[in-house]
Order: sequence, then structure tokens, then C-alpha cells
Amino acid sequence: MRPIQRGPSPRPHDYENYQDAKPDLVSRLGPYCSFCERPVVTLLAVEHVQPKDLPAYATLIGRWNNFLLACVNCNSIKGIKNVVPSAILLPDRDNTFAAFAYLPNGTIAPSDLAIDSGLQTIANRTLALTGLDKAALSTPDENGRQVALDRVSQRMEAWLTAAEANNDIQYSPDNAKLQDYVVKLAVEKGFFSIWMTVFAGDPNMLGRFVKAFHGTSGSGCFNANGGNVTPAPNPDGLPNGGKI
Repeated sequence: MRPIQRGPSPRPHDYENYQDAKPDLVSRLGPYCSFCERPVVTLLAVEHVQPKDLPAYATLIGRWNNFLLACVNCNSIKGIKNVVPSAILLPDRDNTFAAFAYLPNGTIAPSDLAIDSGLQTIANRTLALTGLDKAALSTPDENGRQVALDRVSQRMEAWLTAAEANNDIQYSPDNAKLQDYVVKLAVEKGFFSIWMTVFAGDPNMLGRFVKAFHGTSGSGCFNANGGNVTPAPNPDGLPNGGKI
């Protein structure tokens, strides 16, 4: 889950129609789901961290600091679940990349750091919030070939793409044009955390990924070489931030 900085609201007051915040959010954060990290060209929703349909959060419907972006899957699974920021990890205030381990089989698990920090339960609760703990679906086509329609399968595809790109760069480490291409490819394909995991041994590329994905470097969760900074600096000063 990519840490981000939303930054101050571009408006001096709350949004009368929260949907109007979408262009500003995409400009600040890029066109990605804030939870599963997939790129979403259409049907990317303005997601309320604390759900707009619960009466307790009625005053936050148009509040900039209550907005993230979400795909159809994450948005629908999260639904109107009551979200208490102290009880989960959030990408706008925690180092959510450091909290989770991304594996080649498309699964996500609490990282060793999260476990050692006593945050395993909170990390698992965060994954369950939008169904990131779900298993891959079996969706074969007419020829019996699996089609990547679910988030787990799409993470597996992203891993293979990133691994191939990493092999190309290792074979030609001084090829600046290749490095530029791989950064553009990562931005196009999304799944930031997978690229960061696959390229873990390449500080140059890690730093470039952090800079290339909008809103990431501002989070303060990475140093110049793409290494983790924990606890998260929480530059926007959001409540219950910096848990990891």
C-alpha cells in the first residue's frame, strides 16, 4: 500500500460535491487505488476514509482530509465499515509500504517490521478492510487459460512484468534509456509496492520509483535511495499517524 501525502486542500472550504475532488486527488496522487494500487482509468472513486453514509461522519462528506481514491472492488468491499484511524494503517499517515510484504504469488501479508512492532493485528485488519487478504479467483477463458480479473492475479502479473524489467536492467545496468523506460512502465502498470519489492536491491531505481509516483515522495516515508523511513513523518499532521 503506497504511502502518500495528500497535502493541503486546494479549496478554502469543504467540497459541496465530493465528486468534484476527483481531479485534484488524481493530480496529487496519480490514478491509482489507494488500497490495492492498481491503475484505474475509469470508475476510480473518491473514497471516504470514514464512510459518508454513517451519521457519525456526516460532517466529513466534503472534507479533503477524508478523501482517498479507490477502485470498484476496494470501494465496494470497504462499504460503510466504521473506520477508526487508530485501529488500522492508512496510506496518508502511516508507512504502509513498510507494514506489508508483497509476495510473487500475489498475496500480501504483514511485514516482519509490522509484526516486530506489535502491529500484526492492525495490519491484518487493514488488509481485511478492502479484501486485500482474499485468495485469487479461478477465471479461465474458453481455452482453459486463466485470465487475471481479480486483484491477486493482477498483482502476480505485475510481479512478472517487474521481474522481467529488473532482469533487463541487471543485464544492462548503465543503460539510462532503459531505466527511463522501466520507470514509465511502472507508472503505467501501477502496483508501486510490487516494483519496490522486486527492485529492492537497486537503490537508484527505488529512488526513481518514489519520485515518479505522484504524492509518494512527499509522504516522507522514503529516503533518497528509496529506503523506508519509519515511523512515518505524517507531514499533514493527521490524527493517529506515524504508527509505523
